[in-house]
Amino acid sequence: MERSADQERQMQEQQHHGHRRSAGTGGLNGSSSSATRSPMRSACGMLRSLLPSSGFSRGPPLSPSPPARVHQVWPGNNVFFLDGRVICSPDPRGLILSAMALLLSEWIFLDDVVDRSSAHGILVSASSLILLATVKDGTGAARSAPSRFIVVNGVEMRLNFCRACKINRPPRSSHCAVCDNCVDKFDHHCPLISRCIGLRNYRSYLLLLCSALAFYTFMLTFSVMRIKAKMDSTHAGVFSMVRTLPEPFVLAAFSFMAICVLACLLAFHAFLLAKNTTSHEMEKGRYRSSPNPYDKGALANIRECLFEKLPPPRIDFRAAAEPNLGQAAGGESEDGELSHSFS
Repeated sequence: MERSADQERQMQEQQHHGHRRSAGTGGLNGSSSSATRSPMRSACGMLRSLLPSSGFSRGPPLSPSPPARVHQVWPGNNVFFLDGRVICSPDPRGLILSAMALLLSEWIFLDDVVDRSSAHGILVSASSLILLATVKDGTGAARSAPSRFIVVNGVEMRLNFCRACKINRPPRSSHCAVCDNCVDKFDHHCPLISRCIGLRNYRSYLLLLCSALAFYTFMLTFSVMRIKAKMDSTHAGVFSMVRTLPEPFVLAAFSFMAICVLACLLAFHAFLLAKNTTSHEMEKGRYRSSPNPYDKGALANIRECLFEKLPPPRIDFRAAAEPNLGQAAGGESEDGELSHSFS
């Protein structure tokens, strides 16, 4: 019993000394930690007071998203490729069929008709490059809102209001129902190349017709030469040659039909060039009862349409989009007159 009482007394003394030691060290540590933490807490408090609570983030700052491009928010039905560099109508089947017909006829022509010489390959490749280069230009859509009256060569003309685009259309512009936008100097919507033909790509369209006509004339000539050479060497008739060598006959027939269509198109557009009018204006009978204010004579009209510098485009499809691009771009006000004239 005495031993146990002595043991309890020693244990109580040890606990008492331990409490005193921990209290002493705790006071020292508490004072030092409070002295070191108080500047940090004050700095964090100042930082939180300067920054909004929603903007305070522990991670790295997020980079702002790039602004949307015009072609990404374009309200029309056009389809864009290569970051807005290539524009197409919403239905590309005509372009696909035209490209397939061209490539297939050229492949058969090179494989079965033309001799394997570098000169022929260079001529056909050059014509193909011209055809591809002419399909690159796009049409210009008008989204600005000019006044309702303009003066063209001394003749006052009233601008029509487009309810779809919400603009006062520029002179000679029209709304394409397929692409769902207005086109400067609208000629027609060509389904074979899946785009509108207007002011900014009319020259490329004519070059496309000329190069295609030259290509199919070249193919028809060599097909006929191949047929004649084979008939002279074998002394066979036409029907036997069709059975033994059908490829040149198919290419010759296809080339002849293409030449007829392209020649008629070129003749029609040559007439339009001489009159300085468009297919759309001809179809609507725009100048039947009144003279054409744009007609300056055949030579002057051809020079203006083919060789004069084009105005800058109204729309840059790769530029940053405005917030109200899809909203109304114009009004229906009747007043206002343009101070300069379009010639």
